Amino acid sequence: MAIRSDALPTDPAALTEMVLALDAENEKLRVAMQTLKEMIFGKRSERLAALVAEQLALELGDLETGVTPPAAANDDTAAAKPLGKPLRKKARRNIGSLPKHLPRCEQVLEPEATACPCCQGQLHKIGEDVSEVLDVILAILRVLRTVRPKYGCRSGTDGVVQAKVLPRLIESGMASTALVSHVVVSKFAWYLPLYRQVQILAGQGIHLDRATLAGWVKRAAWWLKSLYELQLRMIQAASRVFCDETPMPVLDPGRHRTRICQFWAHAMDDRPWGGPSPPAVAYVFAGGRGEEIAGQLMGFSGILQVDGYA
Repeated sequence: MAIRSDALPTDPAALTEMVLALDAENEKLRVAMQTLKEMIFGKRSERLAALVAEQLALELGDLETGVTPPAAANDDTAAAKPLGKPLRKKARRNIGSLPKHLPRCEQVLEPEATACPCCQGQLHKIGEDVSEVLDVILAILRVLRTVRPKYGCRSGTDGVVQAKVLPRLIESGMASTALVSHVVVSKFAWYLPLYRQVQILAGQGIHLDRATLAGWVKRAAWWLKSLYELQLRMIQAASRVFCDETPMPVLDPGRHRTRICQFWAHAMDDRPWGGPSPPAVAYVFAGGRGEEIAGQLMGFSGILQVDGYA
């Protein structure tokens, strides 16, 4: 509101105070306008383009303007969100609730003496304090010796008996089935490369070449191939199948770089609508996106769900 000349005070001290107050108010407005320009036209304009009415006010609510902002339209109510820091999800901290399914290893700490210091009589138990902590036993490498005794008849030559050799994943190899399974799970489930597993084994005094572990993985894949083919046939026999591809860089030694191949996921899951089929997924490797998905679905008849990517 403009100040009229007849409203100006005649007292020099009051006039000086009014001029200083107006100058301070103008300085505040200049700072607010500069901040507003930087927010809109500055380097972060893309992040601060959508300003709500409360932020446009820039904390100038103490200035009575007499103007009431219009109500938001129906489609603007949900879209008007403050641009402050997003609400952080509450941290999920476990402060002492240990799983009940874990085995309990109990250790009892008895005092050094259980005689009463005043009468030297035997103390009796009146209670106890129990505390639990999560413990770990590191993986233990061991040599599993299998001994197969032979039994023979002293009076004959055909009476020798001996237990059969237990089947192993790698016959005549130095690794047990449990160790090969551990290497495969560590690589594909926990994303632990073979060279790191070699380093971990070396830290426990077992020195192996990475090619040895790669041979174990290859042998395990040979054993699992028939199971993989059976699962893929089961998925493609369903009435509804979902397919999607994921880029997969593969080393190309001849070109001294990687080439982009594809992993096609074939999946089915009837759980959302209570269907009879169990959830399953199988991956099919392809040299590139040029290889048609139709070749992977030979004989399939049903509904194929995709993401519509060209």
